[in-house]
Amino acid sequence: QVQLVESGGGLVQAGGSLRLSCAGSGRTFSSNAMGWFRQAPGQEREFVGSISWSGGSTFYSDSVKGRFTISRDNAKNTVYLQMDSLKPEDTAVYYCAARAYSSSSSRYYREGQYDYWGQGTQVTVSS
Repeated sequence: QVQLVESGGGLVQAGGSLRLSCAGSGRTFSSNAMGWFRQAPGQEREFVGSISWSGGSTFYSDSVKGRFTISRDNAKNTVYLQMDSLKPEDTAVYYCAARAYSSSSSRYYREGQYDYWGQGTQVTVSS
């Protein structure tokens, strides 16, 4: 059974940092692009960022560019989301996602481009 499990969420003050992890099991994702999305209460899920299979290419939404960094450790089948300079508007449930097929690109920003999803982890930023 393929699973993605996020961890690292929590409560942080504005201006603070958090690091989310997403560990894959059931298959390797070392040849696949992976992404992070988030969903705030009452809003649709939105793209945060994505990373190519090698980690050499990343792509971010304008709302997090310069503050968030995605990285991966293929040996651990894990992708990370480092979130700095957090703002109250970053409060959301954060989901990681993975594509089923290998590719060289990182520019996958639509939900339908991903095949596997984690259950999400809550991030709350207080003002």
